Amino acid sequence: MTAIPGAPKIAHLGTALPFWISLGLVPLAVLVANLGGWWILLLPLSTWYLFTGLDYFIGLNTKNPDLDTPEEQLFWYKLITLLWGPIQLATIFGLMIYVVQTDHLNRVEEWALFAGLGILSGTVGITYAHELMHQKPKAERWMADILMASVLYSHFRSEHLLVHHRYVATPRDPVTARYGESFYRFFPRVLWQCWISAFNAEKAMLARKGLSWYHLSNPFWLYWALQVGFILLAALIGGWWGVFLFSVQAFWAIFQLELVNYVEHYGLTRKHLGDGKYEHVQPRHSWNAAQRASNWLLINLQRHSDHHYKPSRRFPLLQTYSADEAPQLPHGYPVMTMMALVPSVWKRSMNPRVKAWRDQHYPEIADWDAYKHGTNPLPR
Repeated sequence: MTAIPGAPKIAHLGTALPFWISLGLVPLAVLVANLGGWWILLLPLSTWYLFTGLDYFIGLNTKNPDLDTPEEQLFWYKLITLLWGPIQLATIFGLMIYVVQTDHLNRVEEWALFAGLGILSGTVGITYAHELMHQKPKAERWMADILMASVLYSHFRSEHLLVHHRYVATPRDPVTARYGESFYRFFPRVLWQCWISAFNAEKAMLARKGLSWYHLSNPFWLYWALQVGFILLAALIGGWWGVFLFSVQAFWAIFQLELVNYVEHYGLTRKHLGDGKYEHVQPRHSWNAAQRASNWLLINLQRHSDHHYKPSRRFPLLQTYSADEAPQLPHGYPVMTMMALVPSVWKRSMNPRVKAWRDQHYPEIADWDAYKHGTNPLPR
């Protein structure tokens, strides 16, 4: 796919500025920490409900940027992803210092505050880490590792790059939600399957080089070191309560990540070609969403069809697709993730769309049971 004729130019600050909207969540976090009480709920509600409302009023963005935009003209887009890391860390640990050194908030309010911070570090922080880990510059990949360690989910980098992108929409990818699988079955499954698949992928890469898994080049040593470092920092600030608050933030960030993962590929499968082989990844193997405001917050993550088609493409250049080219979500991720928390609502909305997708792209496949249950179907 190429950019449409007359595609908008995106090189200047004005076009990049909407993607900086996430910075507004930081002063909001500080404000609700000072207000306490029910005001703390503003932090998660500002991501789920505010952007749902904005999507409703602002609508869709179906224009595609110019793919010939030079790398050096993406400065303002790259800058926000690099700045977010230190800003997020300062927010989490700054507020931790505040709550443990004052009696302004009670224990329940402190828990709620750090659960809200987890929505922030999961919705924004992990999304930015995802963008950074796909890039070649070491500084960007380092920042991705720091952000993932700050939510105690460092193995996501190995799992995402070595497993998910290679095996997406096949039974070998734990993160591809199976047709009919509820989020409450998906979430505990991926928590352990993704760790194991990530570790085994790195172990296999080392084995091909004649090295053991415990060789120092295994990135899991870096993952563990960074995570332990953050836990020790939390302990230094607030003792066991500081570690607890940090863990609360990490859990809700992971919860938010896997909730989005559940939405992105639900029920979609690549055609099995026999002998364990599958067709190449195409835009039709990821759900696409063109909602403008939530794509600002999530730096075009909802243009997921193009991300899997061209994984190295930076977020400002990601393309959107028509319904003929990629399956379309009925709403942006904020609404879809809330729907996923109610399985009956989710299945009523999404299962007919999966069936229509199958009829559109794979009318020759009559029996989908093997795909549904995560086993390799027999070749025809």
